[in-house]
Amino acid sequence: MLGGARSGKSAHAEGLLTEATVTYVATARRYPDDTDWDDRIALHVARRPATWHTVEAAAPSDLPALLTATSYDDPPILVDDLSTWLVGVLDDHHAWEGKAQDAVESHVDALVRSVATCRTRLVLVTAEVGLGVIPSTRSGRLFRDHLGALNARVAEVCDEVTLLVAGIPLKLR
Repeated sequence: MLGGARSGKSAHAEGLLTEATVTYVATARRYPDDTDWDDRIALHVARRPATWHTVEAAAPSDLPALLTATSYDDPPILVDDLSTWLVGVLDDHHAWEGKAQDAVESHVDALVRSVATCRTRLVLVTAEVGLGVIPSTRSGRLFRDHLGALNARVAEVCDEVTLLVAGIPLKLR
């Protein structure tokens, strides 16, 4: 599920899962003194059914490990979202200035492999940032380029790909 900011991608992805039990994988990190971010997270939490199990996968290796460890009998997994996961990878490797690119690619490779081999139903949410203006900072361009490449690689191994634009789902595959 790709989409821009506030396009409704998370809510749409949540609506795709009708099972009583779902594993919701939250990839966002909390930041001290960022009440706006805490409020955004709280809105996501409040929307989820009480029967859903939340797993926080803030470390870059957490998400691939979780997806690799699945079995066919596991409840479906919703990952929200790949863009915040990528921010964590870039943060952990201090890669915002273009350094440590091999380490970033290694994490992306592991994620793509784990998505391709995940043995339960998997719904992924990610931001689409390549349709807007070119970021004015090096770090902004680096993030946009890495996320665009990550989204393309993940889409290659997914059965379905949907883009949400203004709340309207457009099936790409």
